[in-house]
Amino acid sequence: MLPILLAPLPCTLQVTHAFEILNSDPKVQAILVNIFGGIMRCDVIAQGVIAAAKKIGLRKPVVLRLQGTNVKEAKAFIEASGYRIIMVDDLDKAAETAVKMADIKRQAEEVSLNVSFELPL
Repeated sequence: MLPILLAPLPCTLQVTHAFEILNSDPKVQAILVNIFGGIMRCDVIAQGVIAAAKKIGLRKPVVLRLQGTNVKEAKAFIEASGYRIIMVDDLDKAAETAVKMADIKRQAEEVSLNVSFELPL
């Protein structure tokens, strides 16, 4: 996985740009978003993920772990978005899930099987 570091208070545009980078990199098989902290507004991150999905047509599985300010609002945005973004509360479980999703994608490509993770699924 390729880490993308955002400024302490990212806006939706920054989140979208980060997803554009990850979505265009053929080496990236899955995207894990881990937000933890009191200053980070999880609702802004969630809106950025949704905006990115709408704007660029994400083709990679997304695992999202949010802990921090406005986390309940963020989860509500994700659930109402219509996009199948995998929400996981535990960081270890989120990392395991992202690795498993990347492995599924890699294995499918090895046998020329077209498995799509485009959002919405």
